[in-house]
Amino acid sequence: MKTNFILRLWRSRSSYEKALFFLFFLSLPFLHAVVNGDGIGYYAYVRSPLVDHNFSFSSDWQDPTEELEKIFMRDHFVDNPVTKTGHLPNFYSVGPAILWSPFLIVTHLAVLGLAHSGWQIATDGHSWPYLGAMAGATALYGFAGLCLSFAMARRFVDERWAFWATVGAWFGTLVPLYMYLLPAWSHTHSVFVTSLFFWYWLRTRCTRTSGQWLILGLLSGLMIDVYQLDAVFLVAVVYEALSAYAEAYFTRSGRAEMLAKELRLHALFALGTIIGLLPTLVTRQIVFGSPFAAGPYTLSQWKWSSPAFAQVLFSTNHGLFLFTPIVVLAFAGLFYLRCLDQTVGSICLLTAIIFCCLIACYPWWHGAVGFGNRFFVSLTPIFVLGLSSLFAWASRLWQGARAASLRLVPITLLFVIWNIGLMYQWQTHLMPRYGIIDWQELVYNQFRVVPIQALHDLSQRFFQ
Repeated sequence: MKTNFILRLWRSRSSYEKALFFLFFLSLPFLHAVVNGDGIGYYAYVRSPLVDHNFSFSSDWQDPTEELEKIFMRDHFVDNPVTKTGHLPNFYSVGPAILWSPFLIVTHLAVLGLAHSGWQIATDGHSWPYLGAMAGATALYGFAGLCLSFAMARRFVDERWAFWATVGAWFGTLVPLYMYLLPAWSHTHSVFVTSLFFWYWLRTRCTRTSGQWLILGLLSGLMIDVYQLDAVFLVAVVYEALSAYAEAYFTRSGRAEMLAKELRLHALFALGTIIGLLPTLVTRQIVFGSPFAAGPYTLSQWKWSSPAFAQVLFSTNHGLFLFTPIVVLAFAGLFYLRCLDQTVGSICLLTAIIFCCLIACYPWWHGAVGFGNRFFVSLTPIFVLGLSSLFAWASRLWQGARAASLRLVPITLLFVIWNIGLMYQWQTHLMPRYGIIDWQELVYNQFRVVPIQALHDLSQRFFQ
């Protein structure tokens, strides 16, 4: 019975949906089940309470003093990093741990059962079953976020353009770096929660009930739990609320009733957001003794008076447009999205601009790790909408989907190949993992070194 249901569900999917699934399946061999760098802090929030039954994090960093000095405090580090509540100061967000929990709880119970039966598997949260569950869950969340982005895009454009925009944003940006190579970091989870929030907002925006307002609030809380900067997506709710209040204010009859109704609905949204934020507030209270502890974000001076706008977009130190040029097309497509739907297009454009402004003022605007600006991975659903809109606009210029496909598909694939080459350079240390990149050397490696070396590595990986 269950098999028949799955078959019917599969047959009901479009060819483009099936193609997305096959792309995901084919990409899984490149998944790396590792916890390193920032991922240690994110993973600690699920491993420590699950295995050690506390939030001390003493089993997560092999050398807490060295790691915390490098990751957290920089110039403000002290010899004794323990907080006033007796914990190591883990300032990373708790949202990824929430999303991993269902997978890792089941894995932990299974490993305990196998260990009791005589299997030699460590139950410390660091052995391969735990890391495999963590990495697999991250990949699933990333794929779910991409599917939600695809579903949103095809509401406005032909399904083929939604598909190719999803492929372009998936493999032409930094998404695969954090979906496959650094799965313990929070960026892939951001793709999922921002896509889920925006998809649900879009799905319910015209007929949202009281219960749906509460659910939207819960989703917004989860989104901020995963990554604080994802709160920028609340622009959608603010835009909608201001429009509703303006409409109520200029209504001659029933103004008070309309305002009261909007206030009640938005209060439900705020309540849901607070409930959704409880995991962050509670863990901050346990670890730091304050639910509003912000750590290094308040210890460094933000660049409010001199934002790094040009550097964020064009610097050889992780500039967004320079390293992921397909994003330029996505930003351009947002203007045509306003023609397709003025409200959604305006919200996407405002969200992207405000996000850029915040990153430009951020003390570590470059993101340090990666070959592009990793913070913008959160905007993946907006990039998909922008790219699909641009493709739809281009198809009108070329008078026909077939003629447009013959031009747009190769262009998209070129961006994808370029991005995969950069990712390969980063993973194999052909380019520095931190700091300014020598662009001339990068281009030389891209054309002269990567093709030969990558083919050799692939043959070894799959045939040896």
